[in-house]
Amino acid sequence: MISFTSAQLGAWLGAFIWPFVRILALVGSAPIFGNPSIPVRVKVGLSFVITLLLSPVLGTMPAVEPGSAAGLLILAQQVVIGVAIGFVMRIIFTAVEMAGNIAGMQMGLGFATFFDPQNAAQTPVVSQFLGLLATLVFLASNGHLLMIEALAHSFQVLPVMSQPFSAGGWRVLAGWGGEMFLAGTLLSMPIMAALLTINIALGIMTRAAPQLNIFSVGFPITLAAGFVVLAFALPYFAPVFDRLIHDGVQMTLMVLRQANPVAIP
Repeated sequence: MISFTSAQLGAWLGAFIWPFVRILALVGSAPIFGNPSIPVRVKVGLSFVITLLLSPVLGTMPAVEPGSAAGLLILAQQVVIGVAIGFVMRIIFTAVEMAGNIAGMQMGLGFATFFDPQNAAQTPVVSQFLGLLATLVFLASNGHLLMIEALAHSFQVLPVMSQPFSAGGWRVLAGWGGEMFLAGTLLSMPIMAALLTINIALGIMTRAAPQLNIFSVGFPITLAAGFVVLAFALPYFAPVFDRLIHDGVQMTLMVLRQANPVAIP
């Protein structure tokens, strides 16, 4: 007759539940996977399958009872790790949406908004267009697979442990958040530069001919020029976004490596 002790059952449960919680937190917060339109049972099922595939290679887990205070602390740490990985990748999409917001306001389309189910809010149409384009580039460049690969590697960089995190990782994560503004500004720079030149030209025309109605003439000019510059800039958008994806994966591992209280080469 096969019998199991409570310690063995606790060890088996911890070996599955702790990685599962980290993976589920990533799936719930990462771009594409964390879309609100995806049913919750699909996210849980995907996390369950990934956990089953990764469990044999995760190594030994802490000898802590999952239901104890230390086990619940480890559980909370895994949630924070998964959300941090998803947050790093979501910053990339936020930078693209920020570029669309800036471009839309400069073009005069700041009032043209649609409901975005990803953010559950009204977003400008240019921002939503660039966000959809970024999603297609993300899938075409296997960004979702790179994110899963980074998740699997995270268990070697920052394994499941009972020690508290180091503060260095969160400083790196905060610094990566500043990249959102830098990348968003750089992506919108072509449209901003072109429309700034056009606005200066319209200002000179208004100064030379005060009877010119700048509102009836300037709006269609800036709108048309914005679409033309956006069409010319789109071919250069994919390589920049692909580089941001790889930078995000590397930043994920850097954050986890700095958050590990035990140095791992």
